[in-house]
Amino acid sequence: MAASAAFTTSCWRPWPSAPPAAEVGLRLRAACRADVGAMFHIRAHTQDNAISPERLAELGITPATLGAAFDDSAVCGWLAVDDEAQAVGFCNVDPASGEVLVLAVLSGQEGQGVGRALLEAAVTHLQSVGSPPPWLMAGVNPALRAHGFYRAQGWRPSGRRDAQGDEELRLDTD
Repeated sequence: MAASAAFTTSCWRPWPSAPPAAEVGLRLRAACRADVGAMFHIRAHTQDNAISPERLAELGITPATLGAAFDDSAVCGWLAVDDEAQAVGFCNVDPASGEVLVLAVLSGQEGQGVGRALLEAAVTHLQSVGSPPPWLMAGVNPALRAHGFYRAQGWRPSGRRDAQGDEELRLDTD
């Protein structure tokens, strides 16, 4: 695994309410600027919907902009770290809007509870800080793993779509 995905001890803060992570041999912790390299590595190496650093830069997402967003608390996130101290997934949110910005799991780590644990930590945080109800944008292609994953976690289409055709999903709390 690339060094950029290695566990970063400089910002270790355990996330208190994520029991699913322990069940699958993971540790979740709050992410920080020092984790941006691992996030870019994971995002480029997901099974579905991998996005290269170059494509992210075209969208205005660079290590510098993401690091600044963490510094300003405009974005907060969680990193999943395995027993070998390797970052295997992350989830970032915008507390001001309640949006789950990205949930990404390293290829080969799917189906082990990583995404579920990260999403649960993100939603718990958004609810605990009084954010608006959690929402996210996701592709509509049922062949993508995320399509079924979010629905299995209780997320439902709101009926709204963005310019790219992605649909807004909201967490069903009923």
